[in-house]
Amino acid sequence: MSPLRLEIDLGLLHHNASTLVDRLGRRGIAITGVSKATLGLPEIVQTWVAAGVGSIGESRIESIEALARLGLAVPLLLIRSPLLSQVDRVVAHAAISCNSEVKVLKALAAAAMRQGLRHGVLLMVELGDLREGLLVEELEEVVQLVLGLPSLELKGIGTNLGCQHGVAPDQANMAVLTGLANTLERRFQVQLPWCSGGNSANLPWLASGADLGRINHLRLGEALLLGREPLGRTPIPGMHTDAITLVAEVIEAKFKPVEPWGHRQHTSFSKQLSDPELGQLPCAELPLAHSPPAHRALLALGEQDVDPAGLTPAAGISILGASSDHLLVGCEGAPLQVGDEQRFQLSYSALLRAMTSPFVDRSFVGGPDPDGPAEW
Repeated sequence: MSPLRLEIDLGLLHHNASTLVDRLGRRGIAITGVSKATLGLPEIVQTWVAAGVGSIGESRIESIEALARLGLAVPLLLIRSPLLSQVDRVVAHAAISCNSEVKVLKALAAAAMRQGLRHGVLLMVELGDLREGLLVEELEEVVQLVLGLPSLELKGIGTNLGCQHGVAPDQANMAVLTGLANTLERRFQVQLPWCSGGNSANLPWLASGADLGRINHLRLGEALLLGREPLGRTPIPGMHTDAITLVAEVIEAKFKPVEPWGHRQHTSFSKQLSDPELGQLPCAELPLAHSPPAHRALLALGEQDVDPAGLTPAAGISILGASSDHLLVGCEGAPLQVGDEQRFQLSYSALLRAMTSPFVDRSFVGGPDPDGPAEW
């Protein structure tokens, strides 16, 4: 077993997925499981599909292609706008893609025509978070364009909130999306299968007993993987937040001074490097520390493997800093020993970077969910 690994409990992930499928399904909401933080890891995606997740979303065409080779019984959704240079690959392997650019839509239509296929389109609408999306005043014209391209199929409209500026889904912006869906159906005499309200950030609004209007689809990643919603980072009742754990090994354990000494300047990972007041960092000779030494440990884990700010250690352990390949921790409880393993819970950003690192292995535990879905 690798000393630096993600321990992934497939049973707990099955529980999370089946719980949300059940809860949201009772309110008429379908789920796309967004696997991008795991690079489309087949074991996780297959667990979600077995739990009833109705489609899988990925942001990179490479991951879509890999998932297509699994022969999943659910459609694949490209959740990032297709690159113009990749439209042929998108049409060949993704059933649906999220779109906000006319030039890309026309290229997708041409690619689908060449391949004798019909490609599904989810048009994204900008509702305040200022990432991707058509402006509301553009929407009707683009819908008319899509409906006039026989190789494209309009699957619906959607929006994305909470990812760029943390704008929360609420009754006001969800009502705007509902109104747009109703207007488009009347104006063009069509049925929109999906009115996609957003991502895991929508769950607190949903749990408040809100009027859903036309919202009948969500694209969920963090909630399924980590059992939390992203805006307040709060656990979702009945969900497991420890389905994925990062494990690292101690490589040094000593009692050391608690303060550095010598001439202090920046490190390679100093946050002040992007600070306009760069000169405010003290660059003076620091005195030799006279505080009592404390137990410190180094772990074989660093910025190259994970986002250290997104790690939550076990009780009695505190994270003091990180460099490329080392994580420095303090031990308030029993001293750590060289060779010991430490476990950390992860934020979404930490999970994403750990999954991307070639030095972090994956270990699977658990099986089918024995408890079934949890009540809201």
